[in-house]
Amino acid sequence: MGKKKTVSIKKARAEVEAAEKQAKTATKKKAATKKKAATKKKVTRKKRAAKEPARFRLIWGVYSSSMKEESRFSYDQRKEAEKKTEQLKAKSKKLYWIQPIKEEISDEPDADDDA
Repeated sequence: MGKKKTVSIKKARAEVEAAEKQAKTATKKKAATKKKAATKKKVTRKKRAAKEPARFRLIWGVYSSSMKEESRFSYDQRKEAEKKTEQLKAKSKKLYWIQPIKEEISDEPDADDDA
């Protein structure tokens, strides 16, 4: 009888330990599934309205050697800009040149135009 009791006690302990392990793994699995569920939430982002690309116009600028802008001419008036540089060169010994300038075109009317 003594051996049966010790065997049954060992079996009982093994069963209790096995049950505890199963309980621990079950709680770990539940926690893992909760974490997965929490991380799987989809983030929705608002779509931004597409900006219209900025519009530019090209003008000719006449500059001196000190990088001072002497005058401006519209793109189709290149010959007039060249004449202006020749006049300025004849007037003084400074170096003058023509350089293209990009200006952004704004849709809003200028406040100076109204006055």
